[in-house]
Amino acid sequence: IPDLVGVYFTIDTQGATSNEAADKNSDIFDALSASLISKGFEEAQIQTQSYSVYPEYDYRTGTGKVTGYKATHTIKIELSANDSDKIGEVIDSGIDAGAGVSYINFELSQENQNKYKAEAMKLASQDAKIKAEAVASGLGKNLGSLVSVSVNDYGYVPWLAYDSAGATPAEIKTAVTEIQPSDQQISASVTVVFRI
Repeated sequence: IPDLVGVYFTIDTQGATSNEAADKNSDIFDALSASLISKGFEEAQIQTQSYSVYPEYDYRTGTGKVTGYKATHTIKIELSANDSDKIGEVIDSGIDAGAGVSYINFELSQENQNKYKAEAMKLASQDAKIKAEAVASGLGKNLGSLVSVSVNDYGYVPWLAYDSAGATPAEIKTAVTEIQPSDQQISASVTVVFRI
């Protein structure tokens, strides 16, 4: 079961200069942060995922004339899955400040990812040995010493609980009340070579 909820916002602002676009973006971010902190959230829960300021071009004239600048700031608000009832407050703070809700994920903390990754690799290794023993037995041989082991894959993808593409703020607020975490799967694949 996921132990974290990530609410992702995107702040897009435009300006005639890069500084103007960045300043407008900072104003929205500051309002979002202040609102969340006033509701009892901590600064550490407000995490920048990416930030960029870049020129926008008009290619209709064939020369690629700069028409202005755009600043984009992607933010993750992280809270415990036990506090999922506060998702609505997070959404309100973001929308009221002028940020757009991108999506909401149920996630595993790094500690739990490490724990379950190790468990998945252990189970995959045991499975590989059972299969090797079965193959050796089928050939009338005994399983010999271990020659090599390689981990081919470790899979974990956060569960996308809600994607707000095309939704209005009111629809987003309504939808988040129905979001509940569910089991997530972590997988591991190993290749093991034995002598026979």
